[in-house]
Amino acid sequence: MKTAVVLGATSGIARALAGELAREGYGLILAGRDLEELEALAADLGIRYGAPARARRFDALDEKSHPAFVEECLEEAIREFGGELEGVVLAYGYLGDQKRAERDFEEARRIVETNFVSCVSVLHQFAAHMEQRGRGWLCVFSSVAGDRGRQSNYMYGAAKGGLSLFLQGLRNRLARSGVRVLTVKPGFVDTAMTFGKEGMMLVASPEAVARGVMKALKKGRDVVYVPGFWRWIMAGVRAVPERVFKKMSL
Repeated sequence: MKTAVVLGATSGIARALAGELAREGYGLILAGRDLEELEALAADLGIRYGAPARARRFDALDEKSHPAFVEECLEEAIREFGGELEGVVLAYGYLGDQKRAERDFEEARRIVETNFVSCVSVLHQFAAHMEQRGRGWLCVFSSVAGDRGRQSNYMYGAAKGGLSLFLQGLRNRLARSGVRVLTVKPGFVDTAMTFGKEGMMLVASPEAVARGVMKALKKGRDVVYVPGFWRWIMAGVRAVPERVFKKMSL
């Protein structure tokens, strides 16, 4: 059986994507901080799709625990699902408070460590295994916020921009070994992370995003904006000259 790990599995987007993977016949290792909620999600996937799923605790900010966590996932894929680990979805993040981050470095640190440093740490471990094996895929959620620094969320955008660049280099490195790396750049999505935030427009549902991501995975895409119109919106944002852009309130 094909097996995938979903990191941050209790987020709205991850739940929806786990359902899409279950429909495709994947066994799932659902990872996150809330073990009770993960176990409930695993049970739900089993009832809805007949998909075998296991819950495993994962602390993104405890980088020292990542090597052991990855080894446990690799062993569990073989022990519980009877096959090698095929894919990894990284779907966690921390939007944070931009205004607070401007005053409080600890908030800035948390945004950067959650959205960039921790991601590099755990992906580094999974990528090494897949490269050695010569197959597999990584599906990682970055953000359109990383396409250009804007005063309203540049701390989060900087972390996501760094993540996108890291994934670009990782994709270049792993391509020759047959491992695929998909960078997902969602726009505004109706999730707990964005609930109540000002300036939300063109908000997509987690289910619509998950369908777009699954389609991109099947097609072997490298980068996907979801919904797709965000590719053109961000192309326009990037095209604004800096001398003009710095005077805009975005």
